Amino acid sequence: MNPSALSPDQLELQARARELAAGPVTDRAAEVDRTEQYPWDNVELLKDAGLIGMTIPTQYGGQGKGWLDAVLAIEALSSACAVTGRIAVETNMGAISAVMAYGSEEQKKMAADMVLAGDKPAICITEPDAGSDANGMTTRADKKGNRYVLNGRKHWITGGGVSRLHLIFAKVYDEKGTFEGIGGFLAIRDETKGLKITKREPTMGLRGIPEAVIDLEDMDVPPSALVIPPRGLKKGFADLMTAYNSQRVGAATVALGIAEGAYRLALDWSETRHQFGRPINEFQGLQWKLADMSIKLSASRALVYNAARSGEGGFPDMLMAAQAKVFTSESAIQIVNDALQFFGARGYSRELPLERMARDVRMFTIGGGTAEVLRNVVAGALLRKKLPQTRDGWDKAAE
Repeated sequence: MNPSALSPDQLELQARARELAAGPVTDRAAEVDRTEQYPWDNVELLKDAGLIGMTIPTQYGGQGKGWLDAVLAIEALSSACAVTGRIAVETNMGAISAVMAYGSEEQKKMAADMVLAGDKPAICITEPDAGSDANGMTTRADKKGNRYVLNGRKHWITGGGVSRLHLIFAKVYDEKGTFEGIGGFLAIRDETKGLKITKREPTMGLRGIPEAVIDLEDMDVPPSALVIPPRGLKKGFADLMTAYNSQRVGAATVALGIAEGAYRLALDWSETRHQFGRPINEFQGLQWKLADMSIKLSASRALVYNAARSGEGGFPDMLMAAQAKVFTSESAIQIVNDALQFFGARGYSRELPLERMARDVRMFTIGGGTAEVLRNVVAGALLRKKLPQTRDGWDKAAE
């Protein structure tokens, strides 16, 4: 993206994030991965730099910035440390954006205060038997008097055990047991009884941010904990998933940042590494690799930035967000692998960040919507029809 397409404020924001990334964030990245400890010190740096809660409206203490502003910061941070980049995603997008769009005044104020204080909200959709098929979730919220009681299990919850604020999705039933729709409930770790962090998954990458199993055992919350979009519970889940388009753009941005960081390492190394009496970038095979990496980066950046811009005044366009995430996440894996190859055995060593980048980037064709499911989203948008994946759905479609 041509720097001239960015405003002076955006260029200043980008420069600020790059400076932070090149200094303390880079210095801590390997340790965060090795110790698998959440980088609270980096959270404080992000707060001081004004990179947390940027998209929160000013009336709730935020800066009221757009998705592209957040993307510029996330991209820069992720080039040094994907965990820190991901924290920037989830303190500007995802759960917090859903609450700010659809929550009550009380919910908005509570969520904004928590995020601006450094909390990374957790969005709780996935279950052991309901991943891509979110509608297949079995967690339920039963209305009992003037309370809702939630029971179920959530899996692969990013930030579980670290996050305080949770947006938990469940099938809602009235007092007669009638299904009303899928709703999102706000709960706070260590305050909401029945919310239990029961396991941390040992992950391949992004090790500084936990992925956890969360059990809901008679979790008791008032109706004021339910986030109700304007269209109500029946269609509210679709509204909340529209808010999730911002999270998909954020995930694509982390992949973009990782790939950019790896590419820069390879480009610089190609100048300094000599073999057969000359710099390795004098070999055409490696020149073509650099060219392909650069092309993929430019295309990915254009897709991500345009998807972010599509959300001005609302949420990013579903088709553009899906396209950006599919292309960028898959291209990033290729770019990082090619960058590692430039270093040979050095790239395979944990002394350099390339092997960490290769592990970290692998998540982004999976989390936040797999590349396969998002291809269905793209195809459905192009064909302007639902593409049901259930057997019953396909049987009906064939009639």
